Amino acid sequence: MTLKDKLVAQRIYLFLAALFITSLVVSNLIFQKFFYWYPVDVEIFGSKLFEISVGILPYPITFLITDLISEIYGKKRANQVVVAGIFASAFSLLIVYVSNSVPATSWSPVGNKMFSTVFGSTAIAVFASMMAYLLAQFVDIQIYHFWKRLTKGKHLWLRNNFSTWLSQFVDTLTILLLLCSFDIIAWERFSGLLVAGFLFKVLVALFDTPFLYLGVYLFRRRFNLKINEEIDLI
Repeated sequence: MTLKDKLVAQRIYLFLAALFITSLVVSNLIFQKFFYWYPVDVEIFGSKLFEISVGILPYPITFLITDLISEIYGKKRANQVVVAGIFASAFSLLIVYVSNSVPATSWSPVGNKMFSTVFGSTAIAVFASMMAYLLAQFVDIQIYHFWKRLTKGKHLWLRNNFSTWLSQFVDTLTILLLLCSFDIIAWERFSGLLVAGFLFKVLVALFDTPFLYLGVYLFRRRFNLKINEEIDLI
C-alpha cells in the first residue's frame, strides 16, 4: 500500500471514529425520552413491546462502525475507538455537570429546573451507559474476531450478527440494571424494556448487515485488500 493510500485510510478512520463518538455521546444525552415505534398494540411484562428510549436510535451505529473497523483496520484499532468513546463520554459528563451547577439568569430561555429535568440524570445515565458500553463493545470485538479467525475471514454476516446480538444483550441488560438500581426507571418496567430494547437492536443488526457488506466491499476495492487482509496504519 502506498503512502497516499495510507493517508486516505487514516482520514477515513478518523471520520469513522468521529461518527462513532458522536453517536455514543448523543445517545447518552437524549436517553430520557421514550417512544412507541410499532403500530400494533402488543404488551409484554406489563410494557408495550416496542416502547424504547430514543437513546437507542444512534447507539446501534456504534456497533456497525466497530465491526467495520474490526474488519478493515483490525482489533487494535477497534479497541482504540472504544477507549476514545469512553473518554468522550466522561468529558461530556463533566461539561453537563458544570453546566447544571451554574445558576441560570432570570431571562434565560431554559431555567435551572428545566435544565435539571432534562440533564439532571445524565451523570447516572452516562455512568450506566459507560459501564454497559464498555462491557458490550469489548464483548462485540472479542466475539467478532473469534468468528473471523474461525471462518478465516469468510461469512461476514455470521460474525457481524452473532457478535452484535450477544453484545447488545449485555449492553441492554447492564444499563437497565443500573438505571433501575438508581431509581431512574421503575423495576416493573425492567423486563418489558429489556425485551423491547434487545429485539430492536437485533432487528437493527439484521438491517445494517448489507451496509457492512457494502462498506467492506468499498474498502477492499479502494485499497485492493484480499479477504481477511487488514490495513496497517502504522
